[in-house]
Amino acid sequence: MGPLTPLRGDTGGQVMLAVVLLVAIAVPVLNLAVPDGNPWHVSTYTVTLLGKYLSYALLAVTVDLVWGYLGILSLGHGAFFALGGYAMGMYLMRQIGDRGVYGDPVLPDFMVFLNWKELPWFWHGFDMFWLAALMVVLLPGLLAFVFGWLAFRSRVTGVYLSIITQALTYALMLAFFRNEMGFGGNNGLTDFKDILGFNLQADSTRVALFLASALALAVGYIACRWIVTSRLGRVAVAIRDAEARTRFIGYRVDRVKLAIWTFSAMLAGVAGALYVPQVGIINPGEFAPLNSIELVVWVAVGGRATLYGAVVGAVLVNYGKTYFTGAFPEAWLFALGGLFVLVTLLLPRGIAGLFRLRLRRRTEAPAVREARA
Repeated sequence: MGPLTPLRGDTGGQVMLAVVLLVAIAVPVLNLAVPDGNPWHVSTYTVTLLGKYLSYALLAVTVDLVWGYLGILSLGHGAFFALGGYAMGMYLMRQIGDRGVYGDPVLPDFMVFLNWKELPWFWHGFDMFWLAALMVVLLPGLLAFVFGWLAFRSRVTGVYLSIITQALTYALMLAFFRNEMGFGGNNGLTDFKDILGFNLQADSTRVALFLASALALAVGYIACRWIVTSRLGRVAVAIRDAEARTRFIGYRVDRVKLAIWTFSAMLAGVAGALYVPQVGIINPGEFAPLNSIELVVWVAVGGRATLYGAVVGAVLVNYGKTYFTGAFPEAWLFALGGLFVLVTLLLPRGIAGLFRLRLRRRTEAPAVREARA
């Protein structure tokens, strides 16, 4: 099976990836090669904004993987996203300042403010990018594995599982708000300077982060598409539609759930790691249950169980959020709620469902005309 075999028959996914490729080529050229003041120039702010949207799109794909194909409505994926972001934030904080006289690491500002005398043990090693990158996937993966192993073996399903996932992210939010945890408390981690020796404020670095986000989205989408088109994915859909029957015929339902759930969390951690250096901050607010609920809205708007629909929904809703919070800041939440209600009533299968309907009509039209003739 070739690396692009999962895309066979996935017209929507092919179109989405083609658009991502086109944007990944055009935006850096229009930012770096076109001079400022030219109407075709893309500002660095826009590059960063688009990179943030791509990170959100990758996160939405992870939610659609477990909700659309496994039937698990996760209201806690924001926790995995935030853990990956904190792992990257710790690395970025360790890049600030010089080393001490004896090679001891300089304490981050918030630790100095709290009168800490030495770096906590769990911060050591985060000055090495490879370790931070490893933690980006290991920390969300380990949390998801432990949580999933306990929940799926206990056969917790439906709304009860959704409530537990929301309680998980809420508990983490409360924990990270505490200064004693050593993660910056209410203010979180911010004021980053460098990444891999490159200035984070430089245009070229911003473009590189944007390209990394586009690449991660493409690779993550193909990986998720490979899962849903494999035997594991077919079993996952069977679990979604008839879990008791799937278990009765001999499949280890808890293992299938655990495998896909853990992979989804690790990919969400990657999205968080790409998000943090582009926005310049990570704080406990990223754990807020409302953020995880917004993820579900993105997927519902784009189209559940399509993967590419999650990308479309994430980009469109966040673009709308950027626009409305600037133009109508007090009406944004009402606009978001109204959008969700309208999509539920008029487009129950989301934007991707409308795309599929139009594509089906276009392919069926020649056959109908030929039959009439």
